[in-house]
Amino acid sequence: MDDDRYQKVLENNRRWVATRNAQDPGYFVRLSADQTPDFLYIGCSDSRVPANEIMGLEPGEVFVHRNIANLVVNTDINCQSVIQYAVEHLRVRHIVVCGHYGCGGVAAAMQAADMGILNGWLREVRDVYRLHKDELNAIADTDARYRRLIELNVSEQCANVIKTAVVQKHYLRHHRPVVHGWVYDLRNGIIKDLEIPFEQTLASIQEIYRLDAADE
Repeated sequence: MDDDRYQKVLENNRRWVATRNAQDPGYFVRLSADQTPDFLYIGCSDSRVPANEIMGLEPGEVFVHRNIANLVVNTDINCQSVIQYAVEHLRVRHIVVCGHYGCGGVAAAMQAADMGILNGWLREVRDVYRLHKDELNAIADTDARYRRLIELNVSEQCANVIKTAVVQKHYLRHHRPVVHGWVYDLRNGIIKDLEIPFEQTLASIQEIYRLDAADE
């Protein structure tokens, strides 16, 4: 049965190609020529949150990086390389960090459980809880606390994006990219814009995290 499922995926691909070519004969020629996305999307690996679909964008219009709990970790060379490439070479105008309500990674981080190799990764979320524990512990309803941690995690990851030299440097030189924080609601498909005050956050961050590269 697993082999049948696999073959079905390949059949779906061929059917999708045929449909695309029928609708727009030049689609794949244009798509293969280049990519000029305005957006870098940093999201969760959750299979229920397809980046370009929830944004209403076509392939080629959004550059995507995904990991468990949509984290931006300073020592994660994968994520840091994506940010560098998106800003310096693709010249994106917007960086979106998108979490989602019902995130399994954030839920796991809220549990006092040994998650094996995930412990180090989820500690990043637990650090967010530690930073905001007074606010979170004051929320009696468990689900409301969980949803608020998801929002706070997005905000902290936005700050981590702004801390990078490439974002600081390019914004001061070119007034791009601007960083945004979103939370996607699986229950209704709506994106909640957390309205991160980008310039205010940048100014606050530069008091401590200002890098010489930003002054070049």
